Amino acid sequence: NPFKVPPDSELLSMRDNEIKKAQVEREKRKTMKVHEKTTYSTKIKAKSGLRRALEREEEEESRKEATCEERLKVLQELLSRKLAMKKDYAFDRETFHGYLQDRKQIFFLEHAIAVKRGEIEKMENIAKNEEKKLEKAERKMEKDAAMFDAFLKENHNNSVEALRIAKKETSAKTKKITEIQGLTTEIKKIQSDISMYEDTLKGYKMYRDILYQLSPKQWQEEHRKKHKKEKDMTKESRHRGILLLTFAGHSRTWGSLEQIQIPAESCQVCRSIPTCLLQVSSILKSSAESLPQAGLDKKCFFRSSLEDAEGEISSDEDEEPELYFTDPEQLLITFMDMMDENLSFVLNYQDIAESWNKVQQTFITTRESMMRRAEPCVPEVPFPNTSSLSLSSREKELAALKEQVNTLRACVAEEEEKVADLKLKVQLFSSGEHEADDQDKMLTSLNKKVLEVYSQCTGDNETDLPTVEMLKVIEKQLNDLLDSVERIPPAKIEKAVKAIRKEQRAR
Repeated sequence: NPFKVPPDSELLSMRDNEIKKAQVEREKRKTMKVHEKTTYSTKIKAKSGLRRALEREEEEESRKEATCEERLKVLQELLSRKLAMKKDYAFDRETFHGYLQDRKQIFFLEHAIAVKRGEIEKMENIAKNEEKKLEKAERKMEKDAAMFDAFLKENHNNSVEALRIAKKETSAKTKKITEIQGLTTEIKKIQSDISMYEDTLKGYKMYRDILYQLSPKQWQEEHRKKHKKEKDMTKESRHRGILLLTFAGHSRTWGSLEQIQIPAESCQVCRSIPTCLLQVSSILKSSAESLPQAGLDKKCFFRSSLEDAEGEISSDEDEEPELYFTDPEQLLITFMDMMDENLSFVLNYQDIAESWNKVQQTFITTRESMMRRAEPCVPEVPFPNTSSLSLSSREKELAALKEQVNTLRACVAEEEEKVADLKLKVQLFSSGEHEADDQDKMLTSLNKKVLEVYSQCTGDNETDLPTVEMLKVIEKQLNDLLDSVERIPPAKIEKAVKAIRKEQRAR
């Protein structure tokens, strides 16, 4: 067989094999040493040598084919001649050796033709199989392309829907952000209003306490008694309500037990149950009615205590404040009385101070006289008889005078405290309006200054925020700036400081 079939029986795989061989050769060349590697010229020479060898083989094969064709032509001519000779001339005898040679040539030619036809059929079958594979691959490629187009369309539609949803979500988000900002501003306004109301409430409570202190003691005692009675009444009503609720719960539970006992007596299956269980249920019912409700009281204790505390707070807030003073004239009368009391206290203080000065002067004079009298008596009289008695009486007088001075000082201190308290009360009621006006002026000026600083920091010239919130925003920005200054490298800070100093020197 002069032909050689490829080992894989696939002509298309030869190119892949050649590429793989080239990659293997490249990797081998990477690991080879320098003296083992060849140059480009040597490679070309080797290829040219291979080409020449192949060309020579092809020439030889072409020569052989040409000789075979010539032989066939010669044989055909010979055969045609022999046929013609047979027809025209008589049959000439051939030698046996010539006959064998002719038959050998004919056999070789027929065998070559049969082998070539077989190889041609094999190649045609291989080509048909490859064409079928190519058709299948083309169909698969078409299907994959169609699937890919469908996938791209779906992806495009999904992207369009995602963009639409994202736009909706962004619009909704912006709306929510605006709503949240509005709510935050409203909350801040409400908080500022609450703080203002709390301040006013504190002031009103302070005034209420002052008026309550100014009211007479009899009315204060009556008011306390009345308040205690009301608290007791509310506590009793709540306790009664809790007891009623507990009794209603017990009645429901025992009613359910009675409903359960009725089918137990009537059912045929439960007739075998002993009657002692029913007796136990009746005993438990009677004992529960007789025993005090300790457990329920424990459960309701915390609830009742919380309700009492809430009730006290709500009663203090919801009850209308009862005041002794109904007309402003009564307050004016009390103020006049307080002014008279203050004047009397001042006069008494002055009198007491004068008397105290007199006592102090008498004490000093008596002490000096005693010292003068005691000096000449000390060396003359070694054993005190009458002089010691006079000294003891004088010491007693001095002790009594000291006690009087201490009592007078205590009285003066008490009177001074009372005078200071009354002065404070009078100042609160007399100069309250002037102080309010001054406070309003101070607050307006402070608000303007804070607004200027806020506008310079944020850039908003008009805001509805109160002063406290603006100060919070300014403080937040200061903290952010300090954080950013800490993050700046020190080299830049030094450069900026040097530049500022140069400018100051130039000025």
